[in-house]
Parts: sequence; C-alpha cells; structure tokens
Amino acid sequence: MKKDDCFYLGRIIKKYSFKGEVLVKLDTDQPELYEHLDAIFVDLRNNLIPFFIEHSQLHKSELLRIKFEDVDNEADAEAILKSDLYLPLNLLPKLEGNKFYYHEVIGFTVKDKNYGDVGIITSINDSTAQALFEIQHKGKEVLIPMNDEFILNVDRVTRTILVETPEGLINLYL
Repeated sequence: MKKDDCFYLGRIIKKYSFKGEVLVKLDTDQPELYEHLDAIFVDLRNNLIPFFIEHSQLHKSELLRIKFEDVDNEADAEAILKSDLYLPLNLLPKLEGNKFYYHEVIGFTVKDKNYGDVGIITSINDSTAQALFEIQHKGKEVLIPMNDEFILNVDRVTRTILVETPEGLINLYL
C-alpha cells in the first residue's frame, strides 16, 4: 500500500500499559468512527506496514487506546512510538454538500460568481491559520481562503467549486 492511496489517521503518542498498548492522537472530528478497526497501516521508516488490532477503545474521548497483535510489551510499544497511522482512502466516510476532503478537490475547477473561471486547484495549503486553495490561472498562482462563506457550491459530478470572493481578491494575483 502506498501513502497516495491512504489518508493520515493519527499518530502514536505514548505507551499506555506494560502489555504493549499505545495511545493514538486521531486527526478527526469523529473519533468514534475509528474505534473498532481490524487493522491499520503504521509508517515505519517510510514503509506502510499493516498491523492487526486485538482491541481498541476511545480514551478520554480524544485518544484511541489500541492493543496491536504481536505488540506485547513496553519494548514492542516503544519501537512504534511516534509513528504515523494510515488507512486506505476507501474507508473515509463519504462527504456530501459543500464539505470535502482536501485530496478530493485537487484538479477541480474553481469558478467565481463575479470573476468567472479562476483556474484549477493544484493543492491545498493548510500550513497557514486558514487553509487556502492554490489555483493555477494562466501560469500564475491564485490563493483563495477556504472559507465556508466563500464556497457556494461543490459539484463532484462536474468537478467544479463555485465561490464568491471579496471584490478585487482574485485581481490581486493577476
């Protein structure tokens, strides 16, 4: 399995018991969806290795306590500490309406209600306080904040996102 075929679920942040249990900080708004998994991919030295889960349960509502098969003591748990966890993309819950996953809108066309065609989304910049659509427009980069108030419609069939940005925002880049 390649990382491109998976989504980041979280990170093993600490050992929980002397029996090899670990605590995982999940990167999700719905941790309960991932409470009863059978297996998960653990990123060890840039290789995704499948680990089977004996049992898991939510711990203090935001962490997932996991006991992996063949991780039976503190030393085994220590070996996977700070590892990232991944699941195949097909396990992501389907989103509807104007909600979307970042990876799913790459390649979508952005149209502004007032400006018209803006361009194609090449990536999402989420390293700033507010995530941004990075859009290519005739060789230039246009950045549009991913603000719920700006996004009018996400059309998965035509792979188009309709936005209404403040007047002059798009012209700043052109």
